[in-house]
Amino acid sequence: MDVSGGSGQPRSENAEPTEHPAGPTAPTTDGGPDPADAPTAPPETEAPARTGKPSPTPSAEEPTEPTAGPETDEAPETSTPEDTRADAPADAPVPDTRTASPADAPVPDTRTESPADAPGTSGESEGRALADSGMSKGRPPQRPKEPGGGLLMGRPFGVPVYVAPSWFLVAALITWVFGGQLDRVLPELGAARYLVSLFFAVAFYASVLVHELAHTVAAIRFKLPVRRIQLQFFGGVSEIEKEAETPGREFVLAFVGPLLSLVLSGVFYLAMQPVEPGTVPGVLLAGLMVSNLIVAAFNLLPGLPLDGGRMLRAVVWKITGRPMSGTVAAAWVGRALAVSVLIGLPLLNYSGAFGGGAEETGGGMDTVTDALLAAILAAIIWTGAGNSLRMARLREHLPELRARTLTRRAVPVETDTPLSEALRRANAAGARALVVVDADGNPLSLVREAAIVGVPEHRRPWVAVSGLAQDLTDGMRVSAELAGEDLLDVLRATPATEYLVVEETGEIYGVLSAADVERAFVRAMARPS
Repeated sequence: MDVSGGSGQPRSENAEPTEHPAGPTAPTTDGGPDPADAPTAPPETEAPARTGKPSPTPSAEEPTEPTAGPETDEAPETSTPEDTRADAPADAPVPDTRTASPADAPVPDTRTESPADAPGTSGESEGRALADSGMSKGRPPQRPKEPGGGLLMGRPFGVPVYVAPSWFLVAALITWVFGGQLDRVLPELGAARYLVSLFFAVAFYASVLVHELAHTVAAIRFKLPVRRIQLQFFGGVSEIEKEAETPGREFVLAFVGPLLSLVLSGVFYLAMQPVEPGTVPGVLLAGLMVSNLIVAAFNLLPGLPLDGGRMLRAVVWKITGRPMSGTVAAAWVGRALAVSVLIGLPLLNYSGAFGGGAEETGGGMDTVTDALLAAILAAIIWTGAGNSLRMARLREHLPELRARTLTRRAVPVETDTPLSEALRRANAAGARALVVVDADGNPLSLVREAAIVGVPEHRRPWVAVSGLAQDLTDGMRVSAELAGEDLLDVLRATPATEYLVVEETGEIYGVLSAADVERAFVRAMARPS
């Protein structure tokens, strides 16, 4: 069979290959499954976990065959399918965070070829070698779900807004605390003060939502996708999936939130002027004015993950020209801020800086409450700063994730080719994937790894590869030139287990497995910056 050429067309046998040949292969043993069959540990990401399941063990009298794929320093990683039926293709989600491929990761030879003059060997043994050494046998990951996170409240500007369960806890806390203050200011309200307090809690978080919508509108204006808005225990968060392209846009994106909170505080102050201070409307407006002012001031503190930290990051980014330098500076300032909140906030409250000393504010119980809230707030800031550092490290390695380096070498086979013969050709070529083509060499579908493992060796000579393949769609054709965020966007748009990688001319380059992308992501998470 001829080596596939441009646009999936056959190339003559005397044509010189454009890629280097596959390296030597590692032999398998007869005593049991290949070490690659060991289940891999689930990554510490959103990727689904897998369970191990060994592939069929060859009989003792059968000769062992060389495995497919280039020789590397590490044993190939494999996983086991939960459902190996040929007619049940599964989709594999690409990790939602940015991925990277470490520099020391093995780079497979991805040239598509199928030498017809390879030495004759047993098709079943070749098939076993390919399945044991190269084919990933992991549980097919499921299609990613919609971004949940609580109770869906609406979709302003097309972005879902969720209220997390923790919001109800903080709403009850605000109702209780503000109700106690109303009892001193408006004692005639009686039990109705808690209804007024609940209204204040809802109005306050409505102001927080407006703050987050400011970030969302700015992100949409800069053509940055927003996954969701979530209202949580300590405020809200807008999950923007991409980073701003310039430090100026990053600064604007961060500043609009506190700016709008300041505007709301001014609006509530103006609304207070014609209202009598000792009334329910006056107390509510005063409370909303002060709370929005506090939200703006707190978010302007120069440490990640606060808006002020992102503004500091943008300034350092502008000065140094490196986003990573800005992230490191703002993250460490954020950690210092967390320690300051943990120690300073209870001391300031105890000293009377917030309107009274320990004797006037309730003594020991209030001191313990202040210390607990300060500890929770400090933990949130510290954790957010650490997460910002980890995400920055992934973004720094993201350009290393290239379709060309992660692609597996593939062999084109026609639809009626027996599976055993297709596997023999793949092993002879040092390939780890099969592409089903028509009589003219045009790619039609990709043979799924999980489906191959599910076919017993004695059945492979009577099973055609077309029955184990998943039809190609437009989204499953990936350019070999894609890298980094562009590659991840393409894979997320069409979740699948395998993708056909093609050159700009249309020539088949190989097959990209979602499992390989996932493993590259896990290695990037563990790699130091």
